[in-house]
Amino acid sequence: MPLAPPIAVPASVDASAKGTTTESPNGLTSEEARRLSAQFGPNSMPDTSAHPARMAIEKLWAPIPWMLEAAIVLEVVLGKFIEAGIIAVLLLFNAALGFFQEGRAQATLAALKKRLALTASVRRDGVWKNCPAAELVPGDIVKLSLGGVVAADVQIVEGNVLLDQSMLTGESIATEAGPGFQTYAGALVRRGEAVARVTATGTRTKFGRTAELVRTAHVVSSQQKAVLRVVRNLAVFNGILIVILVAYALAHSMPWKEIIPLILTAVLASIPVALPATFTLASALGARALARQGVLPTRPSAVDEAASIDVLCADKTGTLTRNELTVTTVRPMPGFDDAHVLMMAALASSDGGQDPVDGAIRSAASGKVASNPPKVSHFEPFDPAKKMSEATAVDSNGGTIHIIKGAFAAVGVLAAPSPTALPTANELEAKGFRVLAVAAGPPSAMQLLGLIALSDPARDDSAALVTELKTLGVRTVMVTGDAPATAAIVAHIVGVDGAVCPPGPIPSDVRPESFAVFAGVLPEDKYKLVKAFQQAGNIVGMCGDGANDAPALRQAQMGIAVSTATDVAKSAAGLVLTNPGLVGIVASVKEGRITFQRILNYTLNSVTKKIVQVLFLVVGLVMTGHAIFTPMLMVLVMMVGDVLGMSLTADNVRPSSLPNSWRIGNVTIAGIFMGISELAFCVGVLAIGHFRMGLGILTLQTLAFFLLVCGNQATTYAVRARGRIWASPHPSRWLVLSSVADLSIALVLAERGWLMRPLSFLVLASVLGGAIAFAFVLDLVKVSVFSRLKIA
Repeated sequence: MPLAPPIAVPASVDASAKGTTTESPNGLTSEEARRLSAQFGPNSMPDTSAHPARMAIEKLWAPIPWMLEAAIVLEVVLGKFIEAGIIAVLLLFNAALGFFQEGRAQATLAALKKRLALTASVRRDGVWKNCPAAELVPGDIVKLSLGGVVAADVQIVEGNVLLDQSMLTGESIATEAGPGFQTYAGALVRRGEAVARVTATGTRTKFGRTAELVRTAHVVSSQQKAVLRVVRNLAVFNGILIVILVAYALAHSMPWKEIIPLILTAVLASIPVALPATFTLASALGARALARQGVLPTRPSAVDEAASIDVLCADKTGTLTRNELTVTTVRPMPGFDDAHVLMMAALASSDGGQDPVDGAIRSAASGKVASNPPKVSHFEPFDPAKKMSEATAVDSNGGTIHIIKGAFAAVGVLAAPSPTALPTANELEAKGFRVLAVAAGPPSAMQLLGLIALSDPARDDSAALVTELKTLGVRTVMVTGDAPATAAIVAHIVGVDGAVCPPGPIPSDVRPESFAVFAGVLPEDKYKLVKAFQQAGNIVGMCGDGANDAPALRQAQMGIAVSTATDVAKSAAGLVLTNPGLVGIVASVKEGRITFQRILNYTLNSVTKKIVQVLFLVVGLVMTGHAIFTPMLMVLVMMVGDVLGMSLTADNVRPSSLPNSWRIGNVTIAGIFMGISELAFCVGVLAIGHFRMGLGILTLQTLAFFLLVCGNQATTYAVRARGRIWASPHPSRWLVLSSVADLSIALVLAERGWLMRPLSFLVLASVLGGAIAFAFVLDLVKVSVFSRLKIA
């Protein structure tokens, strides 16, 4: 839906509110406020959340749940209530995960609402009073006080305040605001007091538009697309085979009492029941591994999405930098040293206040030893009009010293000129530093002591992070609300080198290769940038910490909130770093690629099994004139096969060195190749049993069951390695135990004749030996096929 435009409110209210007062220090009347409230609505974000019951039903009405529901119906028809119950548990498990993920968007909106002020001081009917922030309307006169949160978009009309807008705009340095300054809902008052007029409320505020972007941001995960494409390809391929199967049965006048079980068996053979649950299980195991490394996944698909990202949009403030002002360098004038300059600057700084500049200077001064510091007798805090703070101190000899600290342009005109001061100030400002000057002495003969440069420094691990990501094939792009000059300097320090995007609207056809730095961007710009990269075919990761990052974090395939992020950012992100620093991003990419390889192995294994099962059913019918599987035998094959297949989610794999991507067409072709290869093995042995050994149909059914179990074992170990079987990482304990359990169960059932006709141990052992030989033969030809299909 389109975003509501901001409300322009000239004079007291605006031209649309006819009959209201002109601009008045008394504010609006109660009647005017009621009329404007009816016109513009409450100063809050509407509750657009769906009813929980509807959300739950929607999770059960989609292609993947349909597969599971169809399987449940078939199992009930066959009287297999235990199997139906197991599949129902899988269905509800996946539905619960989807329900939880959808609720995360609502959690983000709730966090945004909490950032807004709950009450506001407003002037109504000429009297100051507190009222709920939701009752504010355009034109209201409100008071901004120390420590308060701005309740709506406002324009200051009187007074001066220091505003922290970093949670919304990304600006790391608090802003001095005076009459005429426009600020936004959610900003925090760090110092001073002011009177302001409300210009926009509710969803029309800048904060409200950010919330709307979060609500509408959505991207279908690569995992979801992969599942749907696998199911589609299997449905088309196996659907054609089932039609051929039924047509053959009818053409040969098979009785319906044999055709119906045949159809049910074929449908069961073609449904990858465990596919969605296995994807979720692999992601959950990856999430657990990441949690041990200080990364908390909040969206299961974010783990394997990390494997595919090729672009990381990193916010500067609080992400690549610490989001805290520090003294970077001190340039004393001749005759003074660093300790003396910092000591005098600290005397002209507030003690215990919320001014980040004063806090940074006092912190730096505490680390320098200065002898006989003067005692402050009077202090005047920073005055935005004068652009400086002042202090009067008494030295150890009883003399009075006047100290000033502030902008170089303001302090420089009050102190004796210094030939090196201006070039030094220009040099520091060109590097993106905030430069302050310090002077002291008698009021009529002030002397410039030195210059102090402050900055928001880069995190210690940022440069190493960018370098390592580059080796992993991930391009890092800086996206920030800060000024281009500052952003470019920080980008160069951390190794994000390249062009800076010119100010103005971001081009709709922009590519990650076009620019390395996007500066001065608004929340909707970050969101649009992520979408533009996605439309260009990139898998995008977005790293941030503030409310201004929330829409882009939600839209990106992999949204990452750093440890210092707000609740808004954390609820919008798919991954949350719980430890300081950004090393968790590299860990996420590496663990994501491990998870991707596990899911890819299972997908190849699943496609292979589903194809060979239906093909074997068709060929067996043609060869023997009967169904070589009963529904019960097919359920047994599915159950033991799924246990083996799901153990691949905990297997040892070798992650790729470059971003992964789902090539479902190629995966399907590879699965068909593996399936036909296994079919050749199974049909060959079945032919020996039918034509050479003269086994009856019931015994052939047992042979077919054991053949599929052993053939699936062979293809499982072949697909888990991109190279030779012996050159791949050793199988995990769970895979080995699952293999042993799978074969043992099948062997006991077939040899004892439980649920089927018994078969001699010698025949079963021969089949197992043949399957082992088949695995090594398949491995010889598989490598070149996988290489041609770019499965890595």
